[in-house]
Amino acid sequence: MIYPYKGKYPQIDDTAFIADFVTISGDVEIGPESSVWYNTVIRGDIAPTIIGKKVNIQDNSVLHQSPGNPLVLEDEVTVGHQCTLHSCIVRKNALIGMGSIILDRAEIGEGAFIGAGSLVPPGKKIPPRTLALGRPAKVVRELTPDDVKEMERITKEYAEKAQYYKGLTPINQK
Repeated sequence: MIYPYKGKYPQIDDTAFIADFVTISGDVEIGPESSVWYNTVIRGDIAPTIIGKKVNIQDNSVLHQSPGNPLVLEDEVTVGHQCTLHSCIVRKNALIGMGSIILDRAEIGEGAFIGAGSLVPPGKKIPPRTLALGRPAKVVRELTPDDVKEMERITKEYAEKAQYYKGLTPINQK
């Protein structure tokens, strides 16, 4: 469901894929070829949420903000299943692992990888091209070429999958 909130309407690029049972409200911008998967909630009722190009936000994730602190996902970001992102900045090509929580004013560097189940506390900065994990998340190493290749594969695969799903008609609607 797509809802306005106090005169603010979600702006969703025509090439984006929004799965069934997703809720998007208010001041939310979703860029070209991005995808938002089943049962995700993106609320822009406190501050803006800006989602770039070829971003994939996987099933059961929640995106929200605090007053005066927008949520920004730059281009080609992957957000794994069941993540919570709150008023943070995730730079281009970063990957947020399944079940992770990224809190207010945290910044995930370009091409960084946040391991599954991690908690990035408020204001924490994760450097570019590093692997960080744990509760609280700590940088454990630089990314390898294989890590980067896997992150690129996931981004490409989700962009392709989104366009495939976008062209389908659900069986119960035939």
